[in-house]
Order: sequence, then structure tokens, then C-alpha cells
Amino acid sequence: MLKQHLQFKLSQKLSPQQIQLMKLIQLPTQAFEQRLKQELEENPALESGKAESETMDEGFEDTYDDSTDSETIAAEEINIDDYLSDDEIPDYRTQTSNYSPDDDEKSIPYASGTSFNQYLLNQLNTVYLDDEEWAIAEFLVGSVDESGYIRRPLSDIMDDLAFTQNIYVEENKIQSVLQMVQELDPPGVAARSLGECLILQLKRKEKTPAVELAISILEKSFDQFTKKHYSKLLQKHHINKEQLKEAISEIEKLNPKPGGSYAGNTRIIEHIVPDFSIKIVEGELELTLNGRNAPELHVSRDYSNMLEGYKNSKEKSKSQKDTVLFIKQKLDSAKWFIDAIKQRQQTLYITMSTIMNYQKDYFLSGDERKLRPMILKDIADKIDMDVSTVSRVANSKYVDTPYGTKLIKEYFSESMKNEQGEDVSTKEIKKILETVIGEEQKKKPLTDDKLAKILKERGYPIARRTVAKYREQLGIPVARLRKQI
Repeated sequence: MLKQHLQFKLSQKLSPQQIQLMKLIQLPTQAFEQRLKQELEENPALESGKAESETMDEGFEDTYDDSTDSETIAAEEINIDDYLSDDEIPDYRTQTSNYSPDDDEKSIPYASGTSFNQYLLNQLNTVYLDDEEWAIAEFLVGSVDESGYIRRPLSDIMDDLAFTQNIYVEENKIQSVLQMVQELDPPGVAARSLGECLILQLKRKEKTPAVELAISILEKSFDQFTKKHYSKLLQKHHINKEQLKEAISEIEKLNPKPGGSYAGNTRIIEHIVPDFSIKIVEGELELTLNGRNAPELHVSRDYSNMLEGYKNSKEKSKSQKDTVLFIKQKLDSAKWFIDAIKQRQQTLYITMSTIMNYQKDYFLSGDERKLRPMILKDIADKIDMDVSTVSRVANSKYVDTPYGTKLIKEYFSESMKNEQGEDVSTKEIKKILETVIGEEQKKKPLTDDKLAKILKERGYPIARRTVAKYREQLGIPVARLRKQI
């Protein structure tokens, strides 16, 4: 049985303007410029640069009222063609090529590089191969990744050759062709493992006792070498420490990623544009916002005048109403976008200024041990904003300091209490841990237990597992792998 009933529901939703602001705050400088360019292209009522007159904004407020309903605007005695006609536009503005016939058409040259795989194929042209061997070699070169390795087993390559190239060969045939591919430059290319890559490079070098010993170690004792079991290596190969040291020195000179050494290898280089700049002027910190984050935008005068003309008209045709609605939407969008950018600038500056003052001792000295414990909530409470807003600023923005350009979120860290009961930053403990490991004897590196005792003696009582966590975060291996002869 159907019944009717009332239901009250209280909900909170973000307005389109708030959503637009949050997205703008999250964008770094380069992405923000792209978003600005996109908005300028999509909204003809938005213009960049200085306005034609200083009273532009006041005139806009006088002629454009947000409260005016598009359905009640009188537009009876006006013709749209009077506003949109191109009769007064000179002919030269509508020509396809708007330049003198005497001018030379200048084109921008584009540099084209050779890919790593194409570089290997070019070398294959100098090797004598029959049709079947060439097809196999070409397939093997296509299987080489950016690091210079072939990661797939030969059995899988044999199946792919049969299904995709209609080439039926045995695995030993592919192995013989692979050996020819491995003779290409750079040395070590087309290896199937790190050990094979290093051995291929050593075989290209001049035969010396140290090189021959290095090849023997990699072929017979690769696991012991990677785990730095030097005592087992000395015993197994019947050598002394000096001979082992020379062999290890030869291995350390090799390139574990031969594909990365190719000069023509195209790589994506990410250019970091700092959003803020901090300078020390007469002992005080000075914060500036990147000028690319503060563009000059204004609402188009032509669009505001056009809306004024429609408001003064009396005709009420459907086409007039649609045109007025379109103009109002574009003007609203332009005004919202300008307000959002101004609020973005204010939010960025206030947030970074608070962070700078909070970490004033660090920015004045550059000593990471002076970084105070700081979490997102600490800054959010000071600027009276939500934690998510601070997170959007910190996670994607960079600041240029006298000590380098760094991501803002790197200045945030949790706190721990020392023996005096004071809150210290975990970054301070990591810096001390890094210093202690850097000063250790490499022949007898410190274990995590010993590191925990040293930190405790310096006033930082932390457990061994915490030391291991901080060491891994710093990218430092365990004591056994830090050992040197």
C-alpha cells in the first residue's frame, strides 16, 4: 500500500566555487598555468593582462547585477545581428594568411633522436645474419628494456616467435643469436640478469688477474658476493684480502644498467618550479610568492557592455533570452575564477608564512636538527583552516630556500620525547642516525642494536625496530651490506 510521508534531512554539500578553489589550491605552478590557459580559451568573458581602465571593476558592478533574473530582462527592440555582425570588420582580418607575401614563412626545427632499440638495430646491420637469424635478433632487440636487460625467459621468447612471427626454432638457436646480440654496444646489453650483465662487461676489458678473479667470483660465488660474505670468498677462491679488494674494485667500476648509458636515450625530465621563495634579508626571513601564481585577470569589457545593451532592450524573443543567459553564465564563471585565484594566492601565502615562522630556526640556519616537530593539524589550527587545505598546499608545492629547493611536506614530521621530556622531531633523530652511520668503521659497521644504544646515550631512547625503520627510510642498508674490506 502506497503512503505519503515527510522526511527532513540535513546535508552539507560543497558549492561549485568551493570545489573549484580546492582544485586550484592543489595545483603546482606549472599545472596552474595550464589550468589558467585552459580557462582563458574556454571563457571569452575572461581576459588576461591589465584592464583598459582602472574603473573597470566599478563599471562592471554597475552594469552587471547577479540578482537579475535572465527571464525578466527586456530585450524586445534589439537585434542580435547588430551586436554579432561582422560588417564593419576589415577584409584583411578574415584572410587566411595575415602577413605580407614578401615575408618568409619560418618554421621551428624539431630535434629527433634515435631510440635505444633503434640504436641496437643499426648495429645489427653490420653483422652478417641470415634471414632467420635476423628475425630472431630483431625480436630479441625489441625485448630489451630501457635498462638494457631482457627480462623474459628464452622459452617464452621461443613461443612468441612461433605464434607471432611464424618462426619455429629451438631454444639453443635463440641462445646462439642472443650471444651475437650481447656483443653489441653498450657492453652488457641484452643480459638476462645482473650477474650476466657484469660478466659481459668484464669480458670486454683487458685480461688482468683482478679482472679474471672478478669473473670467477661472479660466475661461481655471486650470492656470496652480493651478501658480502668476504670470509667465504677468501676461502673458496684461495686468495688474500688484497686480491679480493682489487677484484671488487673492478666490479664496482661496471654499469649495472647499460641501457641508461646510451646518450640518445630520450628521458622525461621533470622541471620543478618553486611556488615560494624564502630569503634571509638582514637576519630576517622574507617570503615571496612566485609571480606566475599571481596572474592579472579581469572581466571582458565587451561582454559587460553587451549585457548592458541587452538589459536596456525590450524584445523578449527566445533567442535573446538564450543569448543573455549565455553571457551571464560566462560572466559568472569569469568572476568566480578571478575570486578563486585571489583566494588561492591568499591561502598559499598564509599557509607558507605560518610554516616559515614555525620553522624559523631551521630556515635561518639550515640545520635539519633544528626542525621542530610539525604536523598538518599544527598549521591548520594556527591559520584556522581545515587540515585537508594544508595538505593540498604541502603535498604539491615547492619552496626555494638558501639551502635548496624542497617539497614543503618534507618539513612535516612527527615528534618523540627525549630523556629530558622535550618533544624532538623524528627528522632530527634521522639526521643524527645518518651522521653516526657515516662516521662508523666500514670494516666493522654498527648493527641496529648498537645504533640504538648510541642514540640512547645521546638522549634519544628509541627501540631497535624504530632504528631499523628510520634506517630503511634513509635508504641505508643493514650492517652486513655496509661492510667493506
